[in-house]
Amino acid sequence: MTQFSRRQFLENSMFAAAAAAVAGGAPKMLLGAEAQQSKSPNERLGVAVIGVKGRGNEHLNAYGHTDKYNIEVTHLCDTDTQWGMKRVEETAKRQGRKPKFVQDLRQVFDDPAVDVVSIATPNHWHALAAIWAIQAGKDVYVEKPVSHNVSEGRRIVEAARVHQKICQTGTQCRSMAGTIEAIEYVKAGKIGEVKVARGLCYKTRNSIGPKGEHAPPASVDYNIWLGPAPKKPVTRNQFHYDWHWFWDYGNGDLGNQGIHQMDIARWGLGVDGLSKRVLSYGGRFGYEDAGETANSQTVIHAYGDKTLVFEVRGLSTEPLRGAKVGVIFGGSDGYVVLTSYNGGAAFDLKGNMVKQFNGGGDHFGNFFTAVRSRNLSDLTADIEQGHLSSALCHLGNISYRLGSEVAAAEIPDRLKDYSGAAGDFERFSQHLADNKVNLERTRVRLGAALKLDPAAEKFVGNSQADAMLTREYRAPFIVPAAGKV
Repeated sequence: MTQFSRRQFLENSMFAAAAAAVAGGAPKMLLGAEAQQSKSPNERLGVAVIGVKGRGNEHLNAYGHTDKYNIEVTHLCDTDTQWGMKRVEETAKRQGRKPKFVQDLRQVFDDPAVDVVSIATPNHWHALAAIWAIQAGKDVYVEKPVSHNVSEGRRIVEAARVHQKICQTGTQCRSMAGTIEAIEYVKAGKIGEVKVARGLCYKTRNSIGPKGEHAPPASVDYNIWLGPAPKKPVTRNQFHYDWHWFWDYGNGDLGNQGIHQMDIARWGLGVDGLSKRVLSYGGRFGYEDAGETANSQTVIHAYGDKTLVFEVRGLSTEPLRGAKVGVIFGGSDGYVVLTSYNGGAAFDLKGNMVKQFNGGGDHFGNFFTAVRSRNLSDLTADIEQGHLSSALCHLGNISYRLGSEVAAAEIPDRLKDYSGAAGDFERFSQHLADNKVNLERTRVRLGAALKLDPAAEKFVGNSQADAMLTREYRAPFIVPAAGKV
C-alpha cells in the first residue's frame, strides 16, 4: 500500500476503529507495506490453506503436486487443533516439510512467506478471510459460495480490483472441458432458443437430530470459529459440517451444493448479472430437527425473457431427465442435460441423444497460471462470476425467509406470473407426497415476490429485503463497507 492508501484505510475502514479499541483486530499486514509478489513463473509460491477438515483437505490433496504447480504449503490454519495437526503430518509426508500451524487466520496474513491464501472455511468466514488476505497482499482462492450474503460478495470483488489481486472462485466446473463444450453448444444455438435453465440439487439429507445446547469441541477456538457471526450457543449435535443448515453460518443446500449448478445455469443462459425478480418456496419437511434452512426448496429467477429455476430436494427423489445433481437447458429444438461436474449430453425433442460432453480440467492449475501471469482473463472463474452466482442463491433465501406459511393449494395461483412455475410446483408437491408428507395438513413457506435493480444489486422498494443483503458483524470481524476495502 502507498502511504496515502494506508492513511485512507485507517480513516475510512469500518473496522479500523474496532481494531484500535479491541485487542486482536484486523491483521497487522493491513497497516504495513504490501508484500511484493513476484510475477516470475519460475518462483516457488508459498500457499496457506485456511480450513482443512473437509473441502480444505481436497485443496491440500491438490497442492500436494508441489512440483507441478511450483508451490509449497507453508501454513495450515484451522480453528480445530485436532484436525489441523492431523493435516500438518499428512502434508509433511507429501511435500517433505512441515507447514506451520495456527488457529487464528490473522497470523497467516501477517506472514510475508505466504503468497497465496486458499480458503475453505465455513461460509460465514469466506468473504472476510478473502478481503483480509487481499488487503495483506495475497492472491486468493476462495470456496463457494464466496459470500454469506450479497453485499460482502461484491466487497471481495472490489477488494480484488483495488489491490490488483488474483481471486479465483471454487466453482471448478468452469474449468472442465466437458462442461465448457456443453455451454458453448447451448450458446451456439444447437438446441434452438433457450429460455429456461433448471439447476438441480437432489441430495437426500437426513435429520441432524433435535435442537439442544452443546459445548464446542475442546480442540476448537470457538471465538475465532464464530468470527463475523453472532455469539450464540451451539444447538446442533455435530459441530462440523452441520453448520450448513443454520442461517448464521450457512446457506442451506442452495448455497452449499447448489451454487455449482446455479453458476452453470446462469453461464449457459448468458445472463451476466442478477435477475429482475425472484421468488422462492419450500420448507423443512419429513422430520423436525435443529436445522433452520429448507430441505426442499424451489427458487425462480426471472430475467425478462429468460428464467432460471433451481430445485433443492432433501428427501428421497427420482432423477429428472437423468440428473440428480446437474443442470437442464430446455431449448426449442432439444435439450442439454449436465449430470456431472464435467459433462452430460444433448438430446432432440424426442429424447434421442445426439451428442455427449465429457472432459475434466485443472481448476487449481488455472488459478496458479493466472497468479503468475497477473492476467484476470486467464481465470476461468474470476471472483465476480462467483459473486454473481452466489448472490442468486442468497436472493432466493431472502425471498424464502421473508415469506409466510400458506396452504399448498394456494400456491399455484400465486405463481401465475412466473412462466412454467405451476408445473414446477406440481413436481414439488409430488416429491413431498412420495415421501409421505401430507400437503393437506402441511403448510409451505411461500416466499416474498421481490423485484430487483440488477445494476445496483438492491431490491426495488423493499427496505426489509435490502437489510438482508448484508448482516450485522461482530467486532472486530467486520466486513468493510463499499469503497472502504
